[in-house]
Amino acid sequence: MSEAEELLSTPAEWDLPPERHRHFKDVLMQQIDHDTAVTPRRSRFLRPAVLVPLASAALAGALLVTLSVDGRGPATGPAPSVTTAGASVTLNRIATAAMASDTVRVRDDQFVYVRTLVRENMGDFSGPVRLGALHTEERWTSQEPGPLRVTGWIKASGKDAIMPDQMLPIESPDPRPEGVDHPTYRWLASLPTDPDALLARLRKEARPVEGESRDQAVFSLIGDLIGGTIMPPANAAAFYKAAAKLPGVREIPDAVDAAGRHGIAITLDDTGFATRDEWIFDKETLALLGSRFYVTDPDRGITTETLFGTTAVMQTAVVGGKGEVPARAAAR
Repeated sequence: MSEAEELLSTPAEWDLPPERHRHFKDVLMQQIDHDTAVTPRRSRFLRPAVLVPLASAALAGALLVTLSVDGRGPATGPAPSVTTAGASVTLNRIATAAMASDTVRVRDDQFVYVRTLVRENMGDFSGPVRLGALHTEERWTSQEPGPLRVTGWIKASGKDAIMPDQMLPIESPDPRPEGVDHPTYRWLASLPTDPDALLARLRKEARPVEGESRDQAVFSLIGDLIGGTIMPPANAAAFYKAAAKLPGVREIPDAVDAAGRHGIAITLDDTGFATRDEWIFDKETLALLGSRFYVTDPDRGITTETLFGTTAVMQTAVVGGKGEVPARAAAR
């Protein structure tokens, strides 16, 4: 068995949410190509509604070390057009829209299905960023309270997809009970709907990596949950209101998701960390459209803030089992 094959059969040492692992999973194919084993040094905090597949977890963590430890200087490129005062107002408007949305209840024996369009870095591990072709990722997240080792499944398809058309387990080395590491609908519904109480809870749950502030870790955690789960409207509204209370949250008046849809973006600038996330919302309905991810990594020659990946949420639904695909919803 080659070293790369051994690596793929080794239990994961990191569990990364998809919204984070999109930054980093390019290293998987590079390491397979080079047949090189990686000895990881650090762990990203666990947020399993949205864990990475077993095959890419350790390698994604290794790349995160490069970005957060060796490349943690502030972005030096031109800053996007942003407004600080508008972010709180916009997030509270988004919360109001979320509160008015239809209630979709999810049973413990069901799965949350999310279909996204993705563009991510396909460039060389030691070189500049090169965004690959747009492809599709589908996720099925189990709602069983657990504890579970396999909390869901993921499948990618299209040009530049990692392991195309293979159903891969979203697996962790130890069983996860429902909670921040396995956020079921039932657990999300149990969270405080008071924004201050929720923010206090999230500050305790978030586990920043080196170079990352706790506020940035909370922002990323909220982004993972709103983009990868289904929750009651009151809880969704509370997440947006909690995000509005984070210092440094900013609004970007115009941003484009992976599907080419324009919207309003919310971001949090943490100059001590090497990455920056944006959440993109429809300007009229205020529904979540997708995300964009930026990176700075001087050791790789990325000295200005560079787009590292982008997504578009195309469909979220409740299904009866893994692999089940709902009828296609009209694109937003």
